[in-house]
Amino acid sequence: MKVHSIRHSALHSVLQGKRLIAFDLDGTLIDSVPDLAVAVMLTLRELGLREPSEDQVRNWVGNGAPVLVQRALAWAREEAAEPALETCAYEAFMKHYGAAPNALTTLYPGVVQTLQALHQHGMTLVLITNKPERFIEPLLNHFKLIDYFTLWIGGDSLAEKKPHPLPLLHAADRCQTSPSECVMVGDSRHDVAAGKAAGFTTLALPYGYNHGEPIEHSHPDLIVSSLTELLMTAPHATRTA
Repeated sequence: MKVHSIRHSALHSVLQGKRLIAFDLDGTLIDSVPDLAVAVMLTLRELGLREPSEDQVRNWVGNGAPVLVQRALAWAREEAAEPALETCAYEAFMKHYGAAPNALTTLYPGVVQTLQALHQHGMTLVLITNKPERFIEPLLNHFKLIDYFTLWIGGDSLAEKKPHPLPLLHAADRCQTSPSECVMVGDSRHDVAAGKAAGFTTLALPYGYNHGEPIEHSHPDLIVSSLTELLMTAPHATRTA
């Protein structure tokens, strides 16, 4: 989209009075499951265990890499794994995923257009994900998104991760913004729970990873079918509160 058309776009009314927008990453801005699934499959293969399908891995994503590995091991072995095996599997997963974190990962439609418009409207944009911090900057650089974000926080950046509100409150504090002036945009119940606990307005997308559960069950303040709906009054947006 040409820059002049973005500059004259309006923002959704839900953003009135807001100064900071926090975005989730996986399932919100990028579809990373194809690369995560490959890393899980290679990890289990290395351990001599059966391999899941991509659709199965899609339902395990959302609580960070350690939990993803735990879920994969529990599925492959049909029982909880001992700590030593979990550690070995996690190290293997980080190796495999780190070798190709963006080979198959794609941006969702409208992401660049929306981030560009929000940035030009003076919004402070931050990224809050449960993905390990070491993978965030390479992915943002790969997709040329890094200049839009003032701050990014990974699942291992702080003592707690989503659905705990700490990462969100930390971002608001760092950016000198009141939680009432902040919005959390995500695809899962963990994003909604963290946003509500932090006092953020919560916006949700229905297309990401939410363990097979409809996002409306988490009762976000607003559901939008696409991020581009934030750029105008959106007749198809659904208020849930």
